[in-house]
Amino acid sequence: MDNHGGRRGQAERDAITVEIGYALFSAAFAAAVLFGAVAGPAFAFDLPDGVRDALVGAGATVASVLFFVRVASVLLRFRRGSQPSQPGRTNPDS
Repeated sequence: MDNHGGRRGQAERDAITVEIGYALFSAAFAAAVLFGAVAGPAFAFDLPDGVRDALVGAGATVASVLFFVRVASVLLRFRRGSQPSQPGRTNPDS
């Protein structure tokens, strides 16, 4: 895991970069879908301004929370996945 005095190797840096990209893309997609589901009726139907504002505000709030929770969960899962399942053993067949 550690090469050259504690530095990460190129493969590990690439894996981290890909995982960050996946976390951001999947979180943005999930947030957009959730925002559309919550705020969509405000644009699809002729609703009063107060209801429309409430749906858009609720959709934006819930989508923002989902975005950050999704990014954190993907990145934390990636960090935990890089450790051996049984401490002290590095070979999966041991």
